[in-house]
Amino acid sequence: MGTMVDSTKDVNGSFPGDNKIIVVFVLGGPGSGKGTQCTRIVENFGFTHLSAGDLLRAEIKSGSENGTMISNMIKEGKIVPSEVTINLLQKAMLESGNDKFLIDGFPRNEENRAAFENVTKIEPEFVLFFDCPEEEMEQRLLSRNQGRDDDNIETIRKRFRVFVESSLPVVEYYDMKGKVRKVDALKPIDEVFESVKAIFAPFHTKVE
Repeated sequence: MGTMVDSTKDVNGSFPGDNKIIVVFVLGGPGSGKGTQCTRIVENFGFTHLSAGDLLRAEIKSGSENGTMISNMIKEGKIVPSEVTINLLQKAMLESGNDKFLIDGFPRNEENRAAFENVTKIEPEFVLFFDCPEEEMEQRLLSRNQGRDDDNIETIRKRFRVFVESSLPVVEYYDMKGKVRKVDALKPIDEVFESVKAIFAPFHTKVE
């Protein structure tokens, strides 16, 4: 089992009280079906779903000083520092009042991974990895986003290459530690969730 870290830090660092914080990293290529399955995990197992990308976009939309900085970095083609994303994740975790989290699409690379563990002192319970062939993900994205210029074949393939080059090493790192739970995401949604449910069986269900 993964490490669940006691946390007694204040709002500047992390989590009050002495609850066990459970973090599951959710990784998979674009179109692997992560979002759909995360919604079901939240409904059935009482986790809070946090998307690093959504948090960054919300911060930009808020018009805060931090959001403006993030927006400028993205416009200039710079990579948003890991610490900025991690601070947003920590804030959202604190504000949720929960102690079980699905962190979706993060860490995107090894630097993210190391920074998260160093800053939060939390190791993930496990990594939920949605394994899906590139051809299937490509078809799903093209059919789902008909008429959208930002999801043409070339853009999709570029996103997939970034995932393979940057995120797969994170999966491999945790696999060496016995912390990866791989799901065959090629199957229909309901069958995928049956596999997911088996992985989350040790956690008490939220609803009957």
